[in-house]
Amino acid sequence: MRYATACLILVLVGGGLGACKSPPTSFYTLSPDRALASSGSTHPIAVVIGPVSIPEIVDRPQIVTRLGDHEVEVNEFARWAQPLNGDIGRVIAADLAVLLNSPQVSVFDLAQEPPGVWRVRIDVMRFESAPGRDVTVDVLWAVRPPEKARIVTGRSVAHEAVSGPGFEPLVAAHDRALASVSRDIAAALQASSAQ
Repeated sequence: MRYATACLILVLVGGGLGACKSPPTSFYTLSPDRALASSGSTHPIAVVIGPVSIPEIVDRPQIVTRLGDHEVEVNEFARWAQPLNGDIGRVIAADLAVLLNSPQVSVFDLAQEPPGVWRVRIDVMRFESAPGRDVTVDVLWAVRPPEKARIVTGRSVAHEAVSGPGFEPLVAAHDRALASVSRDIAAALQASSAQ
């Protein structure tokens, strides 16, 4: 009888512990905007993106979402698949490659730059996510032409609506916001290279 009772207790405890299992962790990456179109430029330019800085509040593997004016949530089970600053740089580089019709846009930092390389510095001031509502990306950027010519600076603030619940639509809204930033940077690069 004691053996049967002990077995029953073990089964109940084991079943109770199984019910406490954590939800699986999901990993997300930003993606270049597939809706972007080339400017048709016939003289592709070489561009290196970096450095990219981001606010400390979002500089973590977990996706941080805004709940109110003074409250955020760090989502333990929704994470970035790679560091966010590197992912932002990669996406802006891919967007610029399309917009500038140039295969020579990279985040790879060369110790010795070949002549004619443009540099783009990205300082993300805000990277906010409000689930089911919208995202905001606020970026200060600086374009440095080759041969230490005059630096062109700008600020891009992009707001994009989130198309539905969950993290997939939230990340897609960030993709569109970064494409808007990329369009501003591409326009500055084209205007400067035409001078």
